[in-house]
Amino acid sequence: MYPHLKSLLLALHLLPTSPWEPPTLLSSLLTSPLQSLISLLYTRLLLPLRGHPFHPPPGRRPIRIVCLSDTHGLTLPREKVPEGDVLVHCGDLTVDGGEEEVRSQVEWLGGFGHRWKVVVGGNHDGWLETVGDGMVGEKGEMGIGGWDWKGVEYLGGRALEIEVEGGRRLNLYGWGGVPWIGEGHAMQYKPEEQAWKGRVPEETDVLITHTPPRHHLDLSLGCPSLLDEVWRVKPRLHVFGHVHHGHGREAVYYDECQRAYEALMSMPARGPLYDLLPGVRWVAAFNVLRYGVGSILWKWLMLGPGTNNGGLMVNASVMYGNTGVLGNPVTVVDL
Repeated sequence: MYPHLKSLLLALHLLPTSPWEPPTLLSSLLTSPLQSLISLLYTRLLLPLRGHPFHPPPGRRPIRIVCLSDTHGLTLPREKVPEGDVLVHCGDLTVDGGEEEVRSQVEWLGGFGHRWKVVVGGNHDGWLETVGDGMVGEKGEMGIGGWDWKGVEYLGGRALEIEVEGGRRLNLYGWGGVPWIGEGHAMQYKPEEQAWKGRVPEETDVLITHTPPRHHLDLSLGCPSLLDEVWRVKPRLHVFGHVHHGHGREAVYYDECQRAYEALMSMPARGPLYDLLPGVRWVAAFNVLRYGVGSILWKWLMLGPGTNNGGLMVNASVMYGNTGVLGNPVTVVDL
């Protein structure tokens, strides 16, 4: 695109100013209208028509998980954070990453009444990268850094089994590593490192990361290695943040429809003219619709409500874009 034309379109807000901003209609048409259309149909039509990806076990009290991410040194008033069994923070607690800023956020989180409070680091939390992992334990015990973590558990690449009222147990695993962004950020790895391969225990029910997996609530900024690992483990709940404008939730089923969708979204976007050419892009797009419609018909005509056995991905970023305001709502999940 000609530089002067691009500058004009940016000034008119017809193009996103950075990859971290959501695509505009024009940018979607210029990159790949086919991918944009199928993504819209997949996330806004096919997935909702499949119903809830899972229901809590019948006859047992659900486990309520309250999900936060990307507070960047700010705090929410108590009434904006719902009560629950587990409070999860997916990293970027701070702006500059210093110990005192981390400590301030931990003290805020430790003041909530959730039985379990769990955090991972993010690319803004440099001090956490220097201290490694550590068991923090019950309120009053000294944790990493030699100060009171007020019952908050830090997962820097560690699994944790928790038990809630009623005897139900969950296996959690958390790590805050992110794909390379640039100098000055923490917890980064190069894409070729395959940093997630074999890292997550197979018994993990709740996976807590800072980066999203590729193609899910990520503005195409997520990690392909993490997506492969999620397919291997298939956690019931995967919570993350990092991409503020990706905030929301998305059902996952780890089936042919999802495979076709991810295959299409992974293909290079080369513009609308390229999309018109017949080939594998159209095959993948057709498969998304074919498998999606088939799964909907199978569920509602053959199996009925309550039969889904999928999982849920949650981008829990409460920071609204790059505004410096915690404007996204807190996400609550009942397992």
